[in-house]
Amino acid sequence: MKRLSIFSLVVAAFFFVAGGNAFAADLNIKAFYGKFQGGGIAENDDSIYFGVTARDFDVTIEPAGDGFSVEWTSVIRGGGDPANPNVRRKTTKRTFQTTSKPGVWRAVESKDPVDDGELCWARLKENTLSVYLMVVRNDGAYEIQKYDRTLLPSGMEMLFTRTRDGEKVRQVKGRLVKVAR
Repeated sequence: MKRLSIFSLVVAAFFFVAGGNAFAADLNIKAFYGKFQGGGIAENDDSIYFGVTARDFDVTIEPAGDGFSVEWTSVIRGGGDPANPNVRRKTTKRTFQTTSKPGVWRAVESKDPVDDGELCWARLKENTLSVYLMVVRNDGAYEIQKYDRTLLPSGMEMLFTRTRDGEKVRQVKGRLVKVAR
């Protein structure tokens, strides 16, 4: 009995050190289909001086042709009177088609980022669907927005990062729950 307990502790320690997902397989994109709603907090390097802003999120992921589409809406509350803050709403939709690379999709809306376009692709790894949007700014600097949407038993965790020439500009963390299939 004692020998079995020691073995169990060694196995548990291995999975703890390995992150618990050393043998995790990638989910199928169908696992992400549905409508999710939630909220989160945006922060940047100035947040310790100027505070953070609250965000509400809606995300819908559904089949589209041989791929899928993702539509997301962010409601941003910040600035103005704290009792009546400024509210901005932004909705974005991208449709993704399969590529020759497993777990990688290309947005049909993608254009050349150097010529005022946006390069957009998605990747599914384990239980995280990542959407990347890349542009080249007028000064030649690149900017990448990355949306990580990780499925959890309790819903979805979202992490947005915006990076400009390798420097993090903004980060938004949030939690969403599935409200419709």
